[in-house]
Amino acid sequence: MFPVFALIFLIVPVIEIYILIQVGQVIGALWTIFFVVLTAIIGVQLLKSQGLSTLTRAQAKLNSGQMPAQELLEGFALVIAGAFLLTPGFFTDTVGFLLLFPLTRSFIISKLSARLMASGSFSMYSPNQSQSPDNSTHDNVIEGVKYHKDNE
Repeated sequence: MFPVFALIFLIVPVIEIYILIQVGQVIGALWTIFFVVLTAIIGVQLLKSQGLSTLTRAQAKLNSGQMPAQELLEGFALVIAGAFLLTPGFFTDTVGFLLLFPLTRSFIISKLSARLMASGSFSMYSPNQSQSPDNSTHDNVIEGVKYHKDNE
């Protein structure tokens, strides 16, 4: 896993520099800087809106007794989107905006979670069912809390 992150931290800045140079040659350095700052400002405003929406949905699910698993994943994706949007550059802004919009965010989350579940690195299960290591569910498990009386 470490080599993948190391590769990302090497490749992404090179891509950003290349794109910034190419855009700067076409529209000029000042306009390039202006658009990088503008996308960060727009991204932060949209991030705030999407974050509040996701938080509201998560609270509604919690109030109804449901686990807000999808909302937690979306919140994590929004944190990543915010980091990308605040990083100067057009490539990271593009990735940030893809994670920011609900349609593309849910598509990316569904693909990543399906891939993680297929690899066995991640599992989602209902709290009313237990799962064995072979991913089969058992409905005969009774959940409960055991209280111990203190010896006085």
